[in-house]
Formats: sequence, structure tokens, C-alpha cells
Amino acid sequence: MADKPILILGSTGPSGICLLRELLHRKKRVIAFVRPTSASKIPADLVSSNPDNLQVVHGQIDDDVALGEAVAQCSAIISLMGPVQESMSSRTPLPYPAFYENHVLPVMKKHGIKRIAAMGTISIYAEDDTAVFLRWILRTGVSWMFPAAYNAMLGIASVFKEEADIYWTIFRLPMLLGGSDETAWKADREKGEAQAGPVSNAWTGKLNRSILAKWLADWAENEGKWVRELPALSS
Repeated sequence: MADKPILILGSTGPSGICLLRELLHRKKRVIAFVRPTSASKIPADLVSSNPDNLQVVHGQIDDDVALGEAVAQCSAIISLMGPVQESMSSRTPLPYPAFYENHVLPVMKKHGIKRIAAMGTISIYAEDDTAVFLRWILRTGVSWMFPAAYNAMLGIASVFKEEADIYWTIFRLPMLLGGSDETAWKADREKGEAQAGPVSNAWTGKLNRSILAKWLADWAENEGKWVRELPALSS
């Protein structure tokens, strides 16, 4: 399945666009699953210069037919789905845990797709994390100011932790920096590598989007890495 495309969920935000750039730079075949209203957010230079390697599939994440058509073609899924700025202040529950539980994971099982890397944040604790004051401040602030987003992240982790049939990875993100245009992506991807592992005193609380994209592309290329683990990423 290594020659099959990689399916990207959440590909139209800045981090998703950086990931598209990185994967296409590596000559990978990619499927971007996007809402019809968001398709125009994929930069024209990516679409025009990668006619053979970039496929854009339109659909809602709860449209199992459209999602299934995309999943059936892929070797692995990278999901950047999660609360966006417009929903951060919501006081009502956000749908992301249910999207995974009721749509993404069942569709993966139906089509025999085993690998997914899903976005989380450091609001999610892992057993091997150590106490870091900066992380406590950030986690506490998010839980108070953005409770729906905070609970959505915990809910996503709970859904995956109960899943024994899928080779999942939850990559826990800090504050993300950097642009997604071609110039910024090219410059930023040369600035180093992501640190991945438990939260510790080496965790910096920030990460450039282009460096995140490199880490995710590496994950896609290494099938046995980070299976059922929750690496916290930072610069």
C-alpha cells in the first residue's frame, strides 16, 4: 500500500497547506478531502503544478459515501481536524470526537485502512509526561477560556484509546507559528526538526508549521513509528 495516496483531512488551514506542500515536494500522491465551500483555499500553485499527484475530493466529514471513496484509495490518513479560531469560544460541545467515532474510524475499518495520525494538543496527558509549569499554565488557561475546545481534544483521545484495531497516533501540538505560502514554507522547513516524545523540560511550547509538516511526512513514510502513542511535538 506504500504506493497509494495519503489522505489529508483538514487540508485547507495553514498547517494543512504546509503538509500538502511537503508531501508533494517529496513526490507523494495526496488526496485532500475538503468541504466544497473550502476547496478554493487550496493554493492555485499546488493544484496547477501537481495534476498527477494531488487529488481534491469534495465532501463533508459526516458524508460516509464521499469519505469512503477517498479512504478506499489511500494507504494512511493524516488528520488536522480540530477546533478552529471561530469555534474556540463555543460553549456547546464540538463535533470532532463524534466525527472520528461515528464516521472516520468505521469507514477506515470498512475499507481495511489501518493507519491514522490525528491532531491533538497538550491538553491531553500521556502516562510518561512529566510535570512542566508552562504546560500546566497553557492547559489550565485553555480549559477555563475554551472549555468546548479543551473537552473536544480530551474526547478525541478517549475515542482513539479505546480503538484496538487501528494503528493510530495522536500528535500533540503546541502553539504553531509560520506561514503557509510557498516562500515561507521553503524557508521555514530548513530551520530544523521537530522534537517528539513525552512532555518534559525539553518541550518548548511552540513549533513551526513547516517543521510539523516534515514530521508528519516522516510519519507517513515510516509505518511502524509511533503506533498507539501520543508524541508531544515542539521545536
